[in-house]
Amino acid sequence: MPQQLAIIVLVDVGNALATSTLEGNTYLFDNMKLHGSENQGTGELVTAINGSYWRDGSQASEQVLNWLPYSLGSIPPTVPRGYEADRARQSDEEALAELHDLANKSSVAGLDAAGELNRIRRKTGTRLKTTRRTSGRMSGAKILDVTGQVVTEDGTGAHSYPAPVITDIYGEAVDAKIMYPAEYGSPDMVTDGWYWSATVDTSRPGTYSYMMRIQLHKLAQVNGELRWEPVNLTCASALKISSEPRRNAFTKAGVGPLPIPHTPPGRGA
Repeated sequence: MPQQLAIIVLVDVGNALATSTLEGNTYLFDNMKLHGSENQGTGELVTAINGSYWRDGSQASEQVLNWLPYSLGSIPPTVPRGYEADRARQSDEEALAELHDLANKSSVAGLDAAGELNRIRRKTGTRLKTTRRTSGRMSGAKILDVTGQVVTEDGTGAHSYPAPVITDIYGEAVDAKIMYPAEYGSPDMVTDGWYWSATVDTSRPGTYSYMMRIQLHKLAQVNGELRWEPVNLTCASALKISSEPRRNAFTKAGVGPLPIPHTPPGRGA
């Protein structure tokens, strides 16, 4: 069975959008640090791929890679699937309750009804406009900050960014047919049901670079309406394939039946 490796792509979305580059704003991690991966936690990760040969030199199995992109300084991806919708619904319920109280106080002398209505309207936050390019989970959602609070109209500078989206993986490793990337459907709702994976041909040792095309989303105001505008940037990484025989972790020999020590009768503990 192929070995599964995960590569975390952590992006500082705010700085990346401000500087229009992922260089210096991307931090890559994998689970092969103890097996030779280099530059963990930087934008220059070299993922080690080892242990793919039998003792006779034949290929044992291909490697499987999975890429998981996350946003730095945004709402954690581990919150429940409907978290954003729940927070937006809660703000609507609070606004309705305040409107009810305002209606009961409408006869109070000196009450600034217009000012109270404007305050309630601002408190409900801003619902984003749905566009063809920003359909799906972000459609019609309200803007939240990193603590999950609804952002008011004049506070959009402190908003939480949507998670980065990998839209393509290409470059030397793909052109040389070292790895075969594709986007797959998944029941994992953290990744919106989609993730990028690739099988790697481990029969050709060497270091091979590849590129990721990553789509970020920038909050923009168009014709008086707020919407998420996609911004496409690129990020580089590499694979380092080495030739090592697959060994049994217990016997340090080739994969096979585990030896059972024989204890003569009468000598056992």
